[in-house]
Amino acid sequence: MNARIEDYALIGDEQAAALVGKDGSIDWLCLPRFDSGACFARLLGDEDHGSWRIAPKDADVCTRRAYRSETLVLDTEWETDDGTVRVTDLMPQRERAPDLVRIVEGVSGRVTVRSTLRLRFDYGSITPWVRRSDGHRVAVAGPDSAWLRSEPPVHTWGEDFGTHAEFTVAEGERVAFVLTWHPSHEKRPPLIDPYEALESSVTDWRRWARQCTYDGPYRDAVVRSLITLKALTYAPTGGIVAAATTSLPEKPGGVRNWDYRYCWLRDSTLTLGALLSMGFEEEAGAWRDWLLRAVAGNPADLQIMYGVAGERRLGETELPWLPGFAGSSPVRTGNGAVDQLQLDVYGEVMDSLSLARAAGLPTKPHMWALQRSLMTFLETAWRQPDEGLWEVRGGRRQFVHSKVMVWVAADRAVTTLERHPELRGDLEGWRTLRDEVHREVCEKGFDPDRNTFTQYYGSRELDAALLLIPRVGFLPPDDPRVVGTVDAIRAELGQGGFLRRYDTEDSVVDGLPGGEGAFLACSFWLADALHLTGRTKEARELFDRLVGLCNDVGLLAEEYDPVHGCQLGNFPQAFSHIGLVNTALTLYGDDEAG
Repeated sequence: MNARIEDYALIGDEQAAALVGKDGSIDWLCLPRFDSGACFARLLGDEDHGSWRIAPKDADVCTRRAYRSETLVLDTEWETDDGTVRVTDLMPQRERAPDLVRIVEGVSGRVTVRSTLRLRFDYGSITPWVRRSDGHRVAVAGPDSAWLRSEPPVHTWGEDFGTHAEFTVAEGERVAFVLTWHPSHEKRPPLIDPYEALESSVTDWRRWARQCTYDGPYRDAVVRSLITLKALTYAPTGGIVAAATTSLPEKPGGVRNWDYRYCWLRDSTLTLGALLSMGFEEEAGAWRDWLLRAVAGNPADLQIMYGVAGERRLGETELPWLPGFAGSSPVRTGNGAVDQLQLDVYGEVMDSLSLARAAGLPTKPHMWALQRSLMTFLETAWRQPDEGLWEVRGGRRQFVHSKVMVWVAADRAVTTLERHPELRGDLEGWRTLRDEVHREVCEKGFDPDRNTFTQYYGSRELDAALLLIPRVGFLPPDDPRVVGTVDAIRAELGQGGFLRRYDTEDSVVDGLPGGEGAFLACSFWLADALHLTGRTKEARELFDRLVGLCNDVGLLAEEYDPVHGCQLGNFPQAFSHIGLVNTALTLYGDDEAG
């Protein structure tokens, strides 16, 4: 098993995604959707749980690898005693069925290459029956079927419940493999030309990336983050998953292993802002429309997350046959936090829709009616304790960040009516609510002795989410309470120059054993807050260190372990890449960005 999360690169077709290791092995792939069962699950187990490795015979990790400029097409090269060989991996945009394309090309000399395909459906639990048909290898088990072919054809054989091939490529020679999934009860989908798929993928990605309006420092990192967000978008609906994986640990050997292959409302405002600021109005509009469809219904039933098509039932299940990455168990699918009450999501939805309206995205007939309904619910529900932004499992509390986001909901409702008096709404009632929430937070959520806001009413604990107070407009950046909060969080939650979400070691709040690494999104928020409070030089130094945590192909996981120098958590993480994009805009957008 690859020892580090950052050893992986991402490929995908905006409906599913695969992780490719430095050894040329694809160790994670769920088909046909991000949240489907994995047919390659070695990432969370071993070779018996499914993988597909293509590499020179007897070779270990690659010599070098990189994405082709401004694309999601990955080139991996090995230099051997016999010559150099390149493997190009991609998942072309699908017309009907998902295809995984792997093109082996001789760069110099003559190199013998091995391909070892072990398909295991349903997260490595089912070994399919494999047969030959029309020169292809066909794997079938229950509802799943996959076809393997090569161009030009190479000899394959079955051994140890895998499909193997060995062949030699000389300089300029190419062999393309295509693995195609489809429901087993349907006919094989039309064949694609792998070489045409490569050319069109490169062209399409570069055409898309050219829309980016940012031209400031760290542009390559910004564009790579935007491409990653695009890759995590489920194209049919516009929903953006939090990550491509489940159960990558927040602490090796620990139990903080969650399924992130769903769409979180908490990400909505920051995602929408990043897309709109960078010139991607089509993607922003699709995300806004997904949001409207997902949250439609009784406001009391608003969830914190949904499936890629807006599904609500995401029940959490453990997979005991998978030992987990680095022995981190349990491995989970689904996410039990879906049933939590998190009042902050009402603020995030209201803020997102307000931002979309202000940016000029075409409004929907029912949008304001939905917003009014959300506000009607909040007028009485806002006093309830909740589980908070971080989905703690230690019981509900009066979390300060949640109350701040209730204030955001009321504030955005008020400002929308002030700017659009033609809309109907309880303007005075919402102003009163806004003032009442603000007053209570400042009285009950602030520790005057330490000059800092706290994690929840009456506590001494801190929460990195409080760094968003000036960003959302709850208080101005130069307010002494804001400066004090930034300083206190930096001092008490700092870890190796980065930032933890909150104290997981000694806190009773989250109800789970063990700790976690520095949370990258929070560390980007710290850079934003330092800039807003007049410490731009420190902010830019922190941002430079954060960008330096990207792996060799520009990807970030959820967290970072400063002690062992490795990434932690699900990968790649949309929240981390959203943070990178937004902080680049905060630090450089006004004076150096295009």
